[in-house]
Amino acid sequence: MTADTVCPCGSALPYAGCCGRYHAGPLHLQAPDAQQLMRSRYSAFVRGLHGYLLDTWHPSTRPATLAADPSGLVWLGLDVRQHRVQDATHETVEFVARNKFGGRAQRLRETSRFVREGGRWYYLDAD
Repeated sequence: MTADTVCPCGSALPYAGCCGRYHAGPLHLQAPDAQQLMRSRYSAFVRGLHGYLLDTWHPSTRPATLAADPSGLVWLGLDVRQHRVQDATHETVEFVARNKFGGRAQRLRETSRFVREGGRWYYLDAD
């Protein structure tokens, strides 16, 4: 995937001008809201950026490591269903992420909770 490739998050923008700017560069780890952080985390899953995933996971719920994706797992797309703002430091994002593994299509439907601390958004947990 190059910087000009369409971003995997479904925005239709080039990767470099979308999630890529949060993965590296001057806006590294500085997503402006929970929805953009969630989109950048999906793109990080697609690209295998486990360091970014851990760095954007709140320390109170973050695992020590992440297992590598199984060989043959292909991410197919992201559909953001709803983005809710509770207050200035708490937001939720409901989404469906699709993938294919072992010849079978799968859907991950989740409502993720995010918290803002020290000017940065973090993934907290999910229902």
